[in-house]
Amino acid sequence: MDAQGFRASLEQTAPPEGLGVPLEALWWGGKGEWHRSHDLLQDQDDANGSAWVHAWLHREEGDLPNARYWYGRAGKSPSEASLTDEWDEIAAGLLNA
Repeated sequence: MDAQGFRASLEQTAPPEGLGVPLEALWWGGKGEWHRSHDLLQDQDDANGSAWVHAWLHREEGDLPNARYWYGRAGKSPSEASLTDEWDEIAAGLLNA
């Protein structure tokens, strides 16, 4: 699946089969299910992309200090892109990993 197909899957009622936790959390975040997404990330290892999704979620929430913390854990600089553009960037990065 590519990033465009992943975005298109948001029209469905459930995420595509076989996603890892970071992509599933990103999918739920894209659906506006912030708490469901966040709950998936709580006990995840940062090395698999979870910290980047976690950063995006806290940025989307408006909690920028917490978002900066998670960007640091992800080894990323805080994004200045729109939330939609960053969502697409994360999706592409995780799908291509």
